[in-house]
Amino acid sequence: MEVATRHVHILGTTTNPDGAWTTQQARNLLVDLGDRTDDFRFLIRDRAGQFTTSFDTVFSDAGIQVVKIPPRCPRANAHAERFIGTVRREATARLLIINEHHLRSVLDRYATHYNHRRPHQALQLAPPRPDRPIAEADCTSIRRRPVLGGLINEYELVAA
Repeated sequence: MEVATRHVHILGTTTNPDGAWTTQQARNLLVDLGDRTDDFRFLIRDRAGQFTTSFDTVFSDAGIQVVKIPPRCPRANAHAERFIGTVRREATARLLIINEHHLRSVLDRYATHYNHRRPHQALQLAPPRPDRPIAEADCTSIRRRPVLGGLINEYELVAA
C-alpha cells in the first residue's frame, strides 16, 4: 500500500509463499511501478520467513530502504493491517473461495473497487485514484452499482 495515497497493489496469490516467490513478486512490483519507483523511499515489512535477503536486495538496488517492523508489533504497520482487515470484512470472509484463481479474481476486483471507487476518510472521502470525475454536490439522484455479485455496492451521484 502506498501510504500517502492509500493505493493498494495486489502482487500475487499462492498457497505456499517462499523466498523465491516473494522475491519475484518484488521484481514484478518494481516493473509495474516503472518510473514511479523513484517516488518511494521506504518499504515497511514484517518479519515473516518468506521475506529473504534477496527480497530486501531487490528494493535496496532500486534505492528503496527496507524497514522491518519490530517483532509482534502489528501496529507498526497499521496501514497494511487495516487494509487486510478491511478486505477480510468486506469480501473474503463473506465468500466461499474455491481455489487460488478465484481468490486472485476476487482480490483483483476488490483492489479495483478500493483504488478507484471506495471513499477513504483520510482522502476527504475521495478514492485514491478515481477512474471517473467525482460528481458535483448539486446532483439529485444516486446510482447504485453492485460489485462482486452484490457483495459490495458502489454509489455515485448523477444528474437528474
